[in-house]
Amino acid sequence: MGDRVPTPTQRVALVVQYLGHPFYGWQRQPHHRTVQEEVETAIAKVLGYPVTIHAAGRTDTGVHAAAQVVHVDVNSPIPAHKWAVVLNNTLPEGILIRASAPVSFDWHARFTATWRRYRYLLYTAARPNLFIEPFVWHYYHEPIDEQRIHAALTPLLGRHHLSAFRRAGSSRPHSWVEVQEVLCQRQGPVVCLEVQASGFLYGMMRLLVGMLVQVATGRRSLDEFQNIWKHERREAVKYAAPAKGLCLLDVGYPESPFPREARSQAMPHFLFDPLSITPDH
Repeated sequence: MGDRVPTPTQRVALVVQYLGHPFYGWQRQPHHRTVQEEVETAIAKVLGYPVTIHAAGRTDTGVHAAAQVVHVDVNSPIPAHKWAVVLNNTLPEGILIRASAPVSFDWHARFTATWRRYRYLLYTAARPNLFIEPFVWHYYHEPIDEQRIHAALTPLLGRHHLSAFRRAGSSRPHSWVEVQEVLCQRQGPVVCLEVQASGFLYGMMRLLVGMLVQVATGRRSLDEFQNIWKHERREAVKYAAPAKGLCLLDVGYPESPFPREARSQAMPHFLFDPLSITPDH
């Protein structure tokens, strides 16, 4: 592989889907296997020179992505819409490119994005289930009241300073977040939480879910939860939900370069036979 990097002739955007558990998060780092490194290596094999890709957001170790969006500048005769097929023949198991598209050189996967949406799944049945286990937090010790979670989430809508849900180590200069949509619903034993925001703080979703579970089980009141985040009481937020229940669901743009089907339902809902969720008699 040569060291010379030719002048780019096109910018290509990709929708990247990956499982969290085989990788040490998104961002490239020494001595650990990451999604960014694997995708950059696959692109470099095709081009014959090294590249750097830019993502809409960074996911932690063990966090999944249904439709992460990235861009890369390349000098190649391969049309942008062909890169998904080309890379899927090279990438390792656990990573898939769902779509690729041409974008202008002033389009940026991170800075052009207007929102990100995350989903967290709780599995509340007493018995474990191998087919859902890699994607959920199996929480069966106490009853989960999804209505209390929804009631706690609703006041977060709008622009707020959410430093209570920010892990140390972030280089972001502020903790303002515009929360655009929230959702909490149950389907049988699965409780699904979704939050859409302009951006997310480092570790925000896992810290938020950890606190919401305390609200859902009655160990914290709704007023106490609201007091904690409104008064930025980071010391009161002690537990983060496990990474494997979290998924970067989608990323939004003023004008998306991808067809809706490349991003919608990229992470399916888990549906259960009614017999499997009926108590034994």
